[in-house]
Amino acid sequence: MQDNNNLVDFNDVQTRETEMKKISNNKPNNTPLGLYVADCVTYMKDMPAESVDLVVTSPPYDNLRDYKGYHFDFKSIALGLFKVVKNGGVVVWVIGDRINGGRSLTSFRQGLYFQEIGFSMHDVMIYQKKNTPFMRSNAYTNCYEFMFVLSKGKPNTFNPLKEKTVRSGYEMLVHNKKSDGINKKILGKLKSEKTKTNIWKYAVGLGGTTSDKIAFNHPAVFPEKLAEDHILTWSNKGDLVFDPMCGSGTTCKMAFTHERRYLGLDISEEYIKIAKCRIERVGNDKMGRLL
Repeated sequence: MQDNNNLVDFNDVQTRETEMKKISNNKPNNTPLGLYVADCVTYMKDMPAESVDLVVTSPPYDNLRDYKGYHFDFKSIALGLFKVVKNGGVVVWVIGDRINGGRSLTSFRQGLYFQEIGFSMHDVMIYQKKNTPFMRSNAYTNCYEFMFVLSKGKPNTFNPLKEKTVRSGYEMLVHNKKSDGINKKILGKLKSEKTKTNIWKYAVGLGGTTSDKIAFNHPAVFPEKLAEDHILTWSNKGDLVFDPMCGSGTTCKMAFTHERRYLGLDISEEYIKIAKCRIERVGNDKMGRLL
């Protein structure tokens, strides 16, 4: 595991070149790549092309929050992701819209731009928040964000998550119904589970988003279960999971938990320290279970 007391500043040119050599030589079964203080646009310019299996990230949008003065250069980030993601790799882009006198539709514009540069909009999924704190006086309460599932060609991996069906076991099922309208039934077995829909519901806040209190020093934490579900769906053990704006480190934490290699960047040293602390706790828990 990485030394969590050391922070690598990738905005220093010499340091970046040294560390990128390590990353270029990293083999699939090596230890996780880690967390670094860096501007992801600059960093991705030096990353090997087609080196990432999965990206799960939630970018800042519409200047809704202060991210330490960080300027969000969406188009440069999108182009960088297209370069570093493998053919068959997936980007999960969790995005919403500002609602102030109407929706900004930033999400739609970003989705269309991803298509313009070569990504396929493989799916448009919904992240529904079970407990929404904000009410609207002249419209229904907004309780969701989009999860754009962008693929570079046909996805290499799809491990569908399952859920229990309402009914299971054996019962009489309609069989071979013809134009006479007569229902002919035979005894058949109902499946006990089915693939989930593309609307995923998560509780938010402490205990829902995460139990890590330290994570809430970041202004916008998305649920660990959301990151976990996408990581399990679109990647396999040993794959490289990348979050170019990792914030409090949720994606990287869940990647490490499920034996994926991870790479997380953030412009804020404070947020990288939070992310490293969270991942260190996972490592300590794993070690404790082995003892």
